[in-house]
Amino acid sequence: MELEPQKRISKQALKVWKISAVILVVIGWLINAVAIFLVNSFEGPDWVWMILIVLGVIFTFLHIFLFPSLRWRQWRYEVREEEIEIAQGIFIRTRTLIPMIRVQHVDMVQGPLLRKYQLASVIINTAATKHEIPALDESEAEELRFFISKLARVADEDV
Repeated sequence: MELEPQKRISKQALKVWKISAVILVVIGWLINAVAIFLVNSFEGPDWVWMILIVLGVIFTFLHIFLFPSLRWRQWRYEVREEEIEIAQGIFIRTRTLIPMIRVQHVDMVQGPLLRKYQLASVIINTAATKHEIPALDESEAEELRFFISKLARVADEDV
């Protein structure tokens, strides 16, 4: 069995993922507040809103503090002449091999948060699927995009 990929994504990914989690948590708390209001309006039992608050606190902790750091620690990738390997996953570990011969095109994307932190994601497209290497430094993402497209052209010419 080959060694796991060694290259990591940018440490700045943690900030972006935490900010995204804060947005998700705020939406969750708004929904939670509506549920608590409805329980109190219809004179539901007190334990229902207490459970909603406890679940909200747990959800907040997991999504803002725990999951981003675990996700960052597990994310690895490696680009080789014949293939691209991606390893990811917190609870279910996934290792994906993408043969260079299957690569059709490579994109670099940036949303507003990624742009703010000078990060970009590289999307590798094959005929059937898309694979993403998230939150790389802009320059690294651009270099990787060109490198993969060059290797994919060479692999295509060899066929």
